[in-house]
Amino acid sequence: MSSYISPIREPLVTGNKTYHQITEDLASPTEKAPGRAWIIGFILAISALAFGLFCITWTVWHGIGTWNLNRTIGWGWDITNFVWWIGIGHAGTLISAILLLFRQKWRTGVNRAAEAMTIFAVICAALFPGIHVGRAWVVFYFFPYPNTRGPLWPNFNSPLLWDLFAISTYFTVSLLFWYTGLVPDFATVRDRAKGFRKKIYNFLSFGWTGSAKHWQRWEALSLVLAGIATPLVLSVHTIVSFDFATSVIPGWHTTIFPPYFVAGAIFSGFAMVLTLMIVTRKVLNLQDYITFAHIESMNKVILVTGTIVGVAYLTELFIAWYSGYVYEQFAFFNRALGPYWWSYFGMMFCNVITPQFFWFKKIRRSLFWTFLLSIVINIGMWFERFVIIATTLARDYLPSSWSYYSPTWVEMGIFIGTLGLFFTLFLIFTRVAPVVAIAEIKSILKSAGDQYTGPNAHAHDHHNHGHENVMHAVHSTEEKEASVKEAGTILTMEDDLKRLEGIGPKIEMTLKAAGIKTFQQLLGTDVSRLQTILDEGEGNFKGNSPESWPEQAKLAYEGRWDELNDLQDRLDGGKY
Repeated sequence: MSSYISPIREPLVTGNKTYHQITEDLASPTEKAPGRAWIIGFILAISALAFGLFCITWTVWHGIGTWNLNRTIGWGWDITNFVWWIGIGHAGTLISAILLLFRQKWRTGVNRAAEAMTIFAVICAALFPGIHVGRAWVVFYFFPYPNTRGPLWPNFNSPLLWDLFAISTYFTVSLLFWYTGLVPDFATVRDRAKGFRKKIYNFLSFGWTGSAKHWQRWEALSLVLAGIATPLVLSVHTIVSFDFATSVIPGWHTTIFPPYFVAGAIFSGFAMVLTLMIVTRKVLNLQDYITFAHIESMNKVILVTGTIVGVAYLTELFIAWYSGYVYEQFAFFNRALGPYWWSYFGMMFCNVITPQFFWFKKIRRSLFWTFLLSIVINIGMWFERFVIIATTLARDYLPSSWSYYSPTWVEMGIFIGTLGLFFTLFLIFTRVAPVVAIAEIKSILKSAGDQYTGPNAHAHDHHNHGHENVMHAVHSTEEKEASVKEAGTILTMEDDLKRLEGIGPKIEMTLKAAGIKTFQQLLGTDVSRLQTILDEGEGNFKGNSPESWPEQAKLAYEGRWDELNDLQDRLDGGKY
């Protein structure tokens, strides 16, 4: 019998792809006109962004009084949304940096979009502190510069200032890491482009040639940036948590906040990545590159981080009870049974109960349930930030100052505007750059492609080697007769001629109409005969040279796929 290939490791690239097909599938969305779904999504996103810009203008013109903040509740939707967006921005760098350092191959299908999500989410988050200043035109006080205004940053120890450093550093490193990964793919798109578009991508690719030295430097830089970004994943939301934990307000003044915020950020970030990637997977037909194996792996991370968040919730409750501190106990009693009880139980249901469904493999591998639960989790994480901020501030030490906060249309409009900004940027990104990293998918093809690993690799081997594999190690007469019949079936079945460079769907139909349906038949056909078939076929096939087809068909028939890939790369002028 032929050698057994373990099905334990599930393929991460399906569809029996060649290097050339990977390039076609991932680069073509940047070259074709956008589809109807993309256009509808872009119109909705740009409309939400326009409404948000109107609300921001309204706020700057009329003042923060347009928000429903008051003496008791000085933080409302603005800081809630700020922390929520920062949390969403966490998963991108986690997927890219930590999983790169640990050499996890399943990151390749989702890391590019996750990195882009990080950049766009941090941009959305950065809007809120600038607006919340109240006088946005003096926001330059945040930054050091030579001046005659006296010492800047008089309150240098403020955690709000630490936010500025942490988030700007995180954004810079994430931007560099994201762009570094894009350079080889920009070069690939450049080599396929023409005219002014080619000049743009030539500038974006920094003169990338794909030489060994370029790859060496690219990988070294990626590892260095990953090493820098990994502690940032932990530090940024830790510092955001200090905005609350360094205060003396009951319900905030707790040492569990840093790890609790980090786990929650990763939790919500992975959920948003899944929401985006499931939609992108469908709209751009990336099912062969964002597989159920990717989705299941991410759901496992959500399950772990969601459990950590649930333990943190219960720990907070236990410590409040165990401390015997009446104000701390009241803060948590008020969260559960006070006027904001609906947000507390919404948070507990979305963040503690729903992730537990991912214990079941069928749900982990279900697109519908994964998409639904990812949205529920993001809603729950927004509730969590709202609960921490609004319910804690609404009831302070003086009952006479107790208040109830609900947002105005301006606050809701600004949040809708940030959602519009996020999706506008993401949709533009899908038109400018490959959503899945071409170079990184190719790097794992031979170890994670379905023709090399998994349960289908064995069948693929039969198909490519024809009767030789079927006849291998047959002992009995009955087995020989059965194998000859099987070999005859394999030899007469049609092959996918489109796998050969220069043959598209129309040419394949023309060849099969002429009786050339397999690699074996094609390799035995004279080039002049092939040219005659093209000339007489229905379609304009001028410029299509069949000279290399018999040689390519010979390599495909003999199962020499690596040599075929090398030949196709040479035929393609060195372009993958």
